[in-house]
Formats: sequence, structure tokens, C-alpha cells
Amino acid sequence: MVISWLIINWNCMELKKNLRLMLKKIFIKTFGCQMNEYDSNRIFDTVKKIGFEKTDKYEDANCYLLNTCHIRDKAKEKVYHEIGRVKKIFRFKKKPIIIVAGCVAQAENQEMLKREPYIDIVIGPQSYHKINGTILNYLNDKKKEEETEFDTISKFNYLSKIKNKVSKVSSFLTIQEGCDKFCHFCVVPYTRGPEYSRPFKQIINEAKELIESGIREIILLGQNVNAYSYKEEGKEFRLSDLLLELENFSQLKRVRYTTSHPKDMTEDLINIYKSSNKLMPLVHLPVQSGSNKILKLMNRNHTIDDYLKIYDKLKSINPNIQFSSDFIIGYPGENDNDFKNTMELIKKINFTNSYSFIFSPRPGTVAADLDLVDENKSKQRLKIIQKELFENQIQKNKSLENKIVNVLVENRMKDGVKLFGRTEHMTSVIFDGDLENIGTVVQVEVTSSNQNSLFGELKKDYKQKVA
Repeated sequence: MVISWLIINWNCMELKKNLRLMLKKIFIKTFGCQMNEYDSNRIFDTVKKIGFEKTDKYEDANCYLLNTCHIRDKAKEKVYHEIGRVKKIFRFKKKPIIIVAGCVAQAENQEMLKREPYIDIVIGPQSYHKINGTILNYLNDKKKEEETEFDTISKFNYLSKIKNKVSKVSSFLTIQEGCDKFCHFCVVPYTRGPEYSRPFKQIINEAKELIESGIREIILLGQNVNAYSYKEEGKEFRLSDLLLELENFSQLKRVRYTTSHPKDMTEDLINIYKSSNKLMPLVHLPVQSGSNKILKLMNRNHTIDDYLKIYDKLKSINPNIQFSSDFIIGYPGENDNDFKNTMELIKKINFTNSYSFIFSPRPGTVAADLDLVDENKSKQRLKIIQKELFENQIQKNKSLENKIVNVLVENRMKDGVKLFGRTEHMTSVIFDGDLENIGTVVQVEVTSSNQNSLFGELKKDYKQKVA
């Protein structure tokens, strides 16, 4: 009887313990790039194993995680500002576990714990496989921890055993991390480490899981995604091999990849555009500047002529291919002629869906100590560049009015009536439709447009059901 009572009591204690864990809620706020979005999803897949549920209400969180980005200006200060906001939210409530993850965590590590005692855990992007143990250790002894070792192989081996449970139509899938290029403005080699390519079969297995769960578009991610190279049994697998393998999944409708480097735009990858039915005709290929002088100062290791050759090859394969890019304005040493060259390149290629920013120095990079271009001049140049890029987008969207476009339907809009999807060139489309359209490729007749979106009507006779 005593033994039975002990067993029952022990089971009750375990049940209570498990219930306490199950009631824990995590709020994840993600800054920056698509890879951080992918990482945030995988972090949640991981912490579910120790009983955390996701909440969209930050005030209900037992754990508040900031997944940070170090690319843009004042990234570190934005994190501390966010922590200050969290302090106010929980001023009269029990403090949640505060975790700072991502690239700012990697760059600042122990310094964050010293500067802001409200932070409990700092964890870098190559240590996410350790997050459950780190949280449990903190719950047990309340000892603050910092995990920022570069252990990419262990991370992906661990995550490959946890199912990626994205419940959307389109999903990111990281295939490569890190960078060996050392562009003089970029902090990525220091926060994400050297280039690492995941095992080919590991990627395909994750893709298969995503497709079986309802994913109809996969966006392959990497800091240098087209530098993907995995060697096994004497064979080298490249990005082109991944794209060819994904072509075999009948339920998968679309494939994209980002972000690329011109130096790694190899012939085998270019030639995939001849045969692939699922690779979308939008190439995001950051050029950063239209000036060879500035490209050399940036240590980009490509010229404008190299870039134009890639452009010409792809356009000859498929004239429907469009280019998007990134531009850094006001890089140290940029003069009026350099800026003029950038404008000429934009006019020549007619970029779409592109991004442009004023140079901001990142600590630890070569460019961090260079003399800055006059701030007002940089702002004027950015304004001119963005006007041109925005006008390109307006005209491209205008040219689609009264035409029919293929749209992968992703979700219902917040108004509960209209549907949202994207064209082959990633342009947003808003139209009336039914829930059954979600996850299918439909044809929409465009009736109007603005800079960012197309608006139209579903052509029901052309609806293409997902197989």
C-alpha cells in the first residue's frame, strides 16, 4: 500500500510538473532577414519539446525571445530599446525569461548580460540546438547563460530530427549559412561564421516534410545561397542539384532562392532556368553599387561587366526573368560619378522589388573606420535612387492591368473577405475568392494596381487545383 501510494503521489507530482511546463507560453519577436524568420520557426519547433506554446500576446508570455539582426544601423540599440519596452509591460507582473538570440547576441555575447541585467539568456544563431537545455538550466538555478559557439553541424543535425511544422502555403528552408566573402561593409562572417552547406539528403527530407504538411512554395535560404556545395562519396551537390531534385515533387508548385552573390552565379545554376518548371523567374542578385571603383572598395570581387553578363545570359534563356537587387548608397569614397553609374545600371536593368539603404558602419568590419560621405548628400542620393526604383515598380504593376497573372494563393486577408497571393515575380495580389483557393495556383485578371500590389478578379475558368 505504501509503495502504491508513493507511485501515485510521484505520478501526480510528475503530472503537475508537466502541466506547469505545458502552460508556459513563448512570445518570439523576429527582426531582419528571412533566415531569422526560418530560425524563429525552428526555435519554436524546438521549445515545444519542453512544453512551450506560442502566444501572439506578448503580455501573456512566460518567455520573451528577441531574434535579432545586426545588418542595419543601430541594431544593438534597438534591442536595448525593446528590452526597455518589455520592462514596462511586465512592471507589475511576473518577469518572463528574457532571451536575446540571433546576430546581435552573437556579436555582443557576454556584454549584453553585463549591460542589461534584465536579460537572462544570450544565444547565438549557431547554438539553437542548445536552447532547451539552456532554458531548463535557467529554470532550475536561475543562472544567466551565454551560448555563442560556432557549432553549425551539430545545430542542423539536431534540428533535422525535429519536424518543421510550418502551417503556411509558402515556407523558408535554410540550406546554407555563413559567409567567406568578407565584403568590407558586412558583419555576417563574424556573426554567422564561415560558409557551411547542409547535407543534401537532410535538406530534401525537410522539404518532403514541408510539402506533405501542405507547403506549396519553398524558398531556399542562405547568406550565400548559390555558394551551396556539399560533397559526399566523391560527388559535389550544388544549388542546381537541389533545384532539380525539388522539381520531382508534384505537389510543390514554386521554388525560389535567396540571397545570391554574383560570384557564385555559375553556369549550371543559370542553365536550370532552361529546364525548370517550378523555379520562379525572379532573380534576387545584390549588386550593391553600379561603380566598379566602389565594388572594389567593398571587396565584392565582381565587376559591373560580370553582373551584366549574368543578366544577358538569363534574359536570353527567358526574357520574362526579372531582377531585384540591393543597393548601398553613400559608401565611403562614393562620388557623384559613382552615384551616376549606379543610376545608369538601374535604368539599364529596370530592377523590380529592390532594396536601398544608406551605408551604416558595422563594428568590426573594414569599412567601420572609413570616412563617411556627407549625410545630407547620402540622403539626397537615396531619395533619387528610391524614386527611380519605386517608379520602376509602379510602371511594372501598371503594365499588368487588364492582363491575367498566375497567383499562388497564400491566405485570407484580415478583412475576412479578400484573398492574398503572389505572382511569379513576388508581387502581392489581392482579390475576391473562396477558402478553397488557398494553396492553389489561380489566374487573376488585374483591374488596378499601386506601387506595392495588384488588385483583380479571379478567373474561375482558369483555376488550377493543386495535385
